[in-house]
Amino acid sequence: MLLLVSPIDKEEAVEAIEGGSDIVDVKNPKEGSLGANFPWVIKEIREMTPKDMLVSATLGDVPYKPGTISLAAYGALTAGADYIKCGLFGTKNHKEAVEVMEGIVKAVKGENEDSIVVASGYADAHRIGAIDPMEIPSVANDSGADIAMLDTAVKDGKTLFDHLPLEKLKIFVDEAHGYGLKTALAGSVKKEQLKDLYDMGCDIVGVRGVACVGGDRNTGKIHRDAVKELKSFLDSFK
Repeated sequence: MLLLVSPIDKEEAVEAIEGGSDIVDVKNPKEGSLGANFPWVIKEIREMTPKDMLVSATLGDVPYKPGTISLAAYGALTAGADYIKCGLFGTKNHKEAVEVMEGIVKAVKGENEDSIVVASGYADAHRIGAIDPMEIPSVANDSGADIAMLDTAVKDGKTLFDHLPLEKLKIFVDEAHGYGLKTALAGSVKKEQLKDLYDMGCDIVGVRGVACVGGDRNTGKIHRDAVKELKSFLDSFK
């Protein structure tokens, strides 16, 4: 299971890199759970990140505007992101979600077929009126994306597990794998919950708060020692 750590700037990116993160995920919490950062920040972080380490960029908690989002995806790719991640915030159903993701896939894969496209839903979708999280694997498959992901939309201390039980998360992972997709799970995940994600076969775990000083994703800063501790903990499962 790969460790994805989400810095907001170059300084935090250094900490994530030095701590041994597998994927450096550029985001902006000020704009939401999967808030988009600026293209120049993505570019700066890609340039300073070792070539063998992947850089991910979030497109935001996006509305149902396929053209706008496909253009944003093209921008993130041009800025140097290897992973292009979309939070399906404003899509209400399967059809809308697929339409948004198809635009992203065409924009990204048309330029670089090796780039990785991530369709992300929300475990707490009922709180924002978004598409059912259990539909995300089929959305990713039907649109040509590579990874089916879940996060939480509202950051109020509740974790992924507060909204979806282990049994449902396992179904999510198994369905995605059945399509030949990889999976990523995030949402205020705690250190003690990592083993459960590993055991269910999750491919990527995304973190921010637990990698920050004080454990707060908004007021804390990512620190290499916290990242090293998480990476070492994950390695102990092998």
